[in-house]
Amino acid sequence: MRRLLLQSSVYSLISLLCVSCKTYRLTDVQPVSGSEQTVENLYFSSSEDYVYKCQMDIYNNHVSGILILKKINQTTHRVALTSDFGNKLIDFEISDQHFKLNYVLPDLDKQPVINFLKNDFQHLLRQKYPVSESFENSNAKIYLSKADKKAYYLFFSKENNLLKQIVYTKNNKEKIDFTFDAKKHIFADSLNLQHKDFKINIKLFQITETE
Repeated sequence: MRRLLLQSSVYSLISLLCVSCKTYRLTDVQPVSGSEQTVENLYFSSSEDYVYKCQMDIYNNHVSGILILKKINQTTHRVALTSDFGNKLIDFEISDQHFKLNYVLPDLDKQPVINFLKNDFQHLLRQKYPVSESFENSNAKIYLSKADKKAYYLFFSKENNLLKQIVYTKNNKEKIDFTFDAKKHIFADSLNLQHKDFKINIKLFQITETE
């Protein structure tokens, strides 16, 4: 059953069809002059293991398992996903510039699957963002970070100064929305990763908490 589910998910991912994306614009915000030249996503910056229950929905196919993230040096994380029964599905090392695949289950060894995971986790695990512009609304301080045709909007709560959301855009089109729930600046209790041009959603829920 698990094998059939994985195969179905892979075939669905290979046959993904893009849907139209609207131009992304901030609304109900005010530009502000800030002193911040760089902001950071510190949720995966500890050297301790980050362990999450993982749920993936890919075009009406559902896959669940355990995701382990670990920062192994200043630039690189190791990511491993196992099934609910403890069988390894994929294991890779990733940084902004590099990707090394240590293991992948044959059913998942398809280039679209690998590319999808590589791109999503490179965005998720990026730590430093040079600030191009700053904004605010009643609930958040918002920082825009631009790089070539890519842009990231980072929303920090005014209440606790924790990162609540990252919106990744390319060519002014919204691509991925990362939404975090956290009590500490180095650990997200939960994460919702929602693609805007594909029917792909990843949800992570805390299993163990780092100090």
